[in-house]
Amino acid sequence: MPSLNDATGRRVFFGGDYNPEQWPEETWHEDVRLMKQAGVNSVTLGVFSWARIEPRPGAREFGWLDRLTDLMHGNGIGVVLATPTASPPPWMGSRHPETLPRGEDGSVIWYGSRQHFCPSSPVYREYAAAITEDLAARYGDHPALRMWHINNEYCTFCYCEETARHFRRWLRAKYPSLDALNDAWGTAFWSQRYGDWEEIIPPRRAQYLRNPACTLDFRRFTSDALLECYVAERDIVSARTPRLPVTTNFMAFWTGQDAWRWAEEEDVVSVDSYPDPRDPLGGQYGAMIQDMTRSQARGPWMLMEQAAGPVNFRGVNHPKPRGLNRLWSMQAVARGADAVCYFQWRQSRQGAEKFHSAMVTHAGEQGRTYQEIKQIGADLSGIGEHVAGAGVSADVAILHDWNSWWAGDQEGRLSRELDHPAVVRAWHRALWEAGLATDFAHPEHDLGAYRLVVVPHLYLLTDTAVDNLVGYVRGGGTLVSGFLTGAADGDNRIRPGGMDERLRELFGIATVHEWWPLEAGETVDCDGPEPFEGTVWSEELQASTADTVAVYSSGELAGLPAVLRRGSAWYVSTLPGPAPLRDLLARVADDAGVRPVLADRPAGLEAVRRGDLLFLLNHAPGPVTVTVPGHHRDLLTGEMTDGPVRLGRHGVAVLKEERP
Repeated sequence: MPSLNDATGRRVFFGGDYNPEQWPEETWHEDVRLMKQAGVNSVTLGVFSWARIEPRPGAREFGWLDRLTDLMHGNGIGVVLATPTASPPPWMGSRHPETLPRGEDGSVIWYGSRQHFCPSSPVYREYAAAITEDLAARYGDHPALRMWHINNEYCTFCYCEETARHFRRWLRAKYPSLDALNDAWGTAFWSQRYGDWEEIIPPRRAQYLRNPACTLDFRRFTSDALLECYVAERDIVSARTPRLPVTTNFMAFWTGQDAWRWAEEEDVVSVDSYPDPRDPLGGQYGAMIQDMTRSQARGPWMLMEQAAGPVNFRGVNHPKPRGLNRLWSMQAVARGADAVCYFQWRQSRQGAEKFHSAMVTHAGEQGRTYQEIKQIGADLSGIGEHVAGAGVSADVAILHDWNSWWAGDQEGRLSRELDHPAVVRAWHRALWEAGLATDFAHPEHDLGAYRLVVVPHLYLLTDTAVDNLVGYVRGGGTLVSGFLTGAADGDNRIRPGGMDERLRELFGIATVHEWWPLEAGETVDCDGPEPFEGTVWSEELQASTADTVAVYSSGELAGLPAVLRRGSAWYVSTLPGPAPLRDLLARVADDAGVRPVLADRPAGLEAVRRGDLLFLLNHAPGPVTVTVPGHHRDLLTGEMTDGPVRLGRHGVAVLKEERP
């Protein structure tokens, strides 16, 4: 399988989406000058160029792209060539309205934006394959070509008749019979039993709550239908250029794709990440997305998009303070990225994203943003040969599964305040603040390499996943699970006793009598070695063989267990506040033999090891000083350090140990 390292050698990709069709051709030469000045070594071309390449059905206008690709090659800038299939031209929607997606209520999602295609449409797929074939034939041997980028941010949902037919084919492949489907979906409830496959439709808008098992399968189907589109285009370009890696870009923690499944089909896993610069924990959010993407890639990965400054999709879009762009870019490299790229190179003067920042903003060459881009380019050029291809090792894994997220997000759930991504982020934050290197893993993955596995919240667990967790603990691993885990099986069927019996035995729980979700802002007091407040959730548990570590001390559950431990298996039936959760996981990790990357760190100082380099990243509001044992050279400044390292606001150091 081709890799990103095959394309980069011992350097880090640096660049971004380049959309020169928005500008007069004379601007291209100015762009190249600025790119070279900034150390840009890669640009992504063609992401939204379908109408420019194919202005009429079957027509091809490649001349401009030929000149552009030659220009990049002549100036030593590599090309990541995109298939433009994320944004079909207006003529397709006009001539073939059947390619347009439909919403849950049957309304047409019209062209005039992007992602306006039904992934099940044979007409859309035929046109997408044709333009992909022609791009591969024309540019497959071009010396500038480094990678293929398929489509862009796959995110379309469709409920049309073509989708319904496709959904039924998908279901017939999954279930051996209609009886098996009726059993899996629990259609005995509300007289929903199907007597013919043709009766099945997508979960469109209904009078009241829709069948949650049908909705879950439709989420699985939609992810797979989009994946079919990706694989079809990937196979076309791979057949023409088997030596080149292929990717498509995930959106950060996006609900619509089972990224574990998708990552298996990619040569390079890439992601778009846009933390809020006003969020004091924006660095932690970025770290979570980076850890998740690295884990999906099982090695180096690609930051395909980030913002050099403000975005345009928040209520109020703030620029990044001085140094923050550099800090977050270097954080991505620290956590395994071999590519640091942006949307986009030059800020648009027209269109929906003209207020979305770019590497070259409306302020131009003299603008602060471009000057900072030059600094980042110089930094990456200086460390690339030391870091590209190197791994990040972790003794801790967070378990996450899109199927569980989808199932728990059903309409008739116990609490709208239970936000799955927020719970996962809370547990990752606790580990991040404890300074512990963390991977993500699927609950059915081999977990034997980890000393500690944490499960923030997995409402749905398959039998295979449950056996995997039990086997992990019996094999000597330490497991800490959050609330409402293992309540449902793979068909979203509630397990007897409120939790799978194998997990109840593992955690020493007799039964879960009731789930007690908390209102927004409501807390419950808990007494243990250190008193704490629980949020979001609580549970009425009866212990069997477990030791009670903490009890509820207020409300209806006063005196009942809140945190249980049986050997190396822990169960936390509420969501402790940030500090108590951090302290709990740090204590359990220490008992499991897991140590922070750097033991003594000031608050806000992130320390990450990648290969033989130590990255120090200052997320604190002001300067910090940290003592690093040994003799090191800072690859960013060339200076030697022996002990204390001072970092200014948003400061970064990349230390390589050297003999004195």
